[in-house]
This record gives sequence, C-alpha cells and structure tokens, in this order.
Amino acid sequence: MEAWAKTDVDALWFMDDWGAQKSLLVSPKTWIEFFKPLYKDYIDIAHSHGKKIFMHSDGYILDIIPHLIELGLDALNSQIFCMGVENLRQFRGKITFWGEIDRQYLLPRGTAQEIQDAVRRVHENLWQHGGCIAQCEFGAGANPDNVYRVFETWNKIS
Repeated sequence: MEAWAKTDVDALWFMDDWGAQKSLLVSPKTWIEFFKPLYKDYIDIAHSHGKKIFMHSDGYILDIIPHLIELGLDALNSQIFCMGVENLRQFRGKITFWGEIDRQYLLPRGTAQEIQDAVRRVHENLWQHGGCIAQCEFGAGANPDNVYRVFETWNKIS
C-alpha cells in the first residue's frame, strides 16, 4: 500500500470478501479485533499521501460498514442488494457506495420494470448530492439488455 501511495494515482483500492449471503464470514467482534486495525493502516497510508481509498467486498457486510466509515474509507464496492438497499440508507452521505445492481437475480433474469425499479431504489436510498457510483457487473449470465437498461435508467434520473 505504501509503494502504491507514492505513485501518481488518485486513489488506492483493496479487495477482500467478508460476507456470505446473509452474514459476515467471521463474527463482527473478530473482525473488529483483528482486521479493523489493518484497514486503519491502509486508509491512513492512502490519506497521508493525499489519495482516496476504495474497498471491495462481496456478501453481507452491513455489520462492518459503520467501522469502515469511522476509519475514513472513501468508497465501498459491495453487493448492496443482499444487505437490503433500504438498510444502507442510514449511511447515506457518510460514504460513497459504488454499485451495484443485484447480479444474482435482476441482471440475469429481471424484467425491464424490475431493473428500472432497482436503479430508482438505489438512487432514492443512497444518492445525496453524489455518494453513489452507478455501476453493475456485466459478468457471466448477465442479460446485456438489462445491463444497458441499468445505465439508461441512471442517465434518465441523474
């Protein structure tokens, strides 16, 4: 992290998957005790070099989001639909959410209306003069029309 922080980049990014479908992979207490200090170091390194810092984690990580905010994480790329977009509203304006639209059901099989409704839910719950990066994963199984519709809907509402 220190080596990258000294380069001519605007932001640093790290990836860890802390969530299963409905809970953290470890207890919140264990995460706080052993891993929060590590992330504090990462975030402090980035910020001390004038960089933004982003994190990716799949799965349900709702229990650690307040700690990531406390540490100063700038943006979080996570599976917001498995945590419930409405449950994340409490963090609106405190961290930038970086995606995404549900890739387990909506992107592969969702209807046009379901895609539009999902984008509107993200906007209504997470957007506050910014604070949300429009994104979805165009991975295996995603319907190209649904991916297109995600960005088409974002363009209409923003």
